[in-house]
Amino acid sequence: MRRRYSAGIAVATAVLVTGTGVTNAAATDAGPPAARVAVASPAQPSAQLPSQAQIAALFDKWNAALATGDPNRVANLYAPDAVLLPTVSDIRIGRAGIVDYFRTFLLSKPVGRIQQRVITVLGPTAAVDSGLYQFTLTDQNGTKSTVDARYTFVYELRGGSWLIVSHHSSKVPTG
Repeated sequence: MRRRYSAGIAVATAVLVTGTGVTNAAATDAGPPAARVAVASPAQPSAQLPSQAQIAALFDKWNAALATGDPNRVANLYAPDAVLLPTVSDIRIGRAGIVDYFRTFLLSKPVGRIQQRVITVLGPTAAVDSGLYQFTLTDQNGTKSTVDARYTFVYELRGGSWLIVSHHSSKVPTG
């Protein structure tokens, strides 16, 4: 059964998704807050949970796609029905809207860097990566600027590939 995530997912709290076999969600407090991971125990012992490193690597893959400057390569990392809530744009649903957003965003040659993250594994086929990232942007004159933002990526394993099903980014408030 395919799950659909709504734009109203409350990712700041632990989420128990019904119908996925996820039970006994527990947070581990080992390490600094940026490395804290919530791990869910699968209902079936044979189900393999993704590691924190596997989920963290998905951001690196996304960031590398940004570096290509190709909006289609970035959109390939999103599910066909994904929801994108970008920092300075309207909501984008589905591939066409996501490609359209990145067509403009990539003109600024964004390079992302994670500043703080919390990875929550919801089960063998779902995980959330939330935290703070900073983008270095380069304008047409070569002038660089930075933007600090909050982010949430919701990933789902579909057809053997981890895809972004929901991505929210918002500028960190000042003051």
